[in-house]
Amino acid sequence: MYYHLMEHMREPMDIFNVRDLRERPGELIREAEQGLLAMVTKRGHPVFIAVPFTEELVKLGLSKSLALRMLEEKHISLRQAAKIAGISLEEILCLASDAGVSVVDYDPKELDEELAVDN
Repeated sequence: MYYHLMEHMREPMDIFNVRDLRERPGELIREAEQGLLAMVTKRGHPVFIAVPFTEELVKLGLSKSLALRMLEEKHISLRQAAKIAGISLEEILCLASDAGVSVVDYDPKELDEELAVDN
């Protein structure tokens, strides 16, 4: 995936600051739709690069990586992660397990109570 992004770096890249994001977000979206990268800065320092979500990136695994990251940070459910990744619930469970991403989130007391019910 890194090399794919580096290919795009040869193209001219627009630079947006935080104010630009507030005042002209449509321009950033239009550029992404055209396949162009854009750098976003805060106080003159790069913060992130906006990368167009293309079929090629999906094939390279971006959608699975994105789904796992959002799942790990508890922004989405397991079912939502599977949908974003374009795979079944069973497959996202295996993928999360392989990546070391916990899909069960019990605090110790809650886990003890849950285990006590089964005994």
